[in-house]
Amino acid sequence: MSKNFDVRLALGGDHAGFTLKSDVAQRYADQVVSLVDCGTDTAESCDYPDFAVAVSKELLAGRADKGLLICGSGVGVSVAANKIPGIRAAICHDTYSARQGVEHDDMNVLCIGGRIIGSELAFEIIDAFLNATYAPQPRHQRRLDKVLEIEKKGIQA
Repeated sequence: MSKNFDVRLALGGDHAGFTLKSDVAQRYADQVVSLVDCGTDTAESCDYPDFAVAVSKELLAGRADKGLLICGSGVGVSVAANKIPGIRAAICHDTYSARQGVEHDDMNVLCIGGRIIGSELAFEIIDAFLNATYAPQPRHQRRLDKVLEIEKKGIQA
């Protein structure tokens, strides 16, 4: 069977995202080039920043092309992942945002809420994310360059 997506995917989530993360892992294991499951492996309470770090490490080390994080709302993993230089994460609960976030903003981590959406919608959103590539027009690159400059230098209060 050929892979549907030419992507190496790092996947992680906390206890609130565990059920959806398990569904995602099962669905995409044979559809991507590789899938690294960064945990959690249980529905017992755990801390979402740990999984944001684990997925981000896979991307930054070059072992994954894109990351997917799932917590209860998607907010916590998004906030944590965006603290890591080189990570551009966003919550997307629709296909347009998931695709456009990659195409215009070079988003490399998709965050979704396991308590917000069901698996079928999640699969559609993930498909849009995995199929998208960054192909910037000059205005998109200009904006991303400004974001990268903020990441590099911070801001002056």
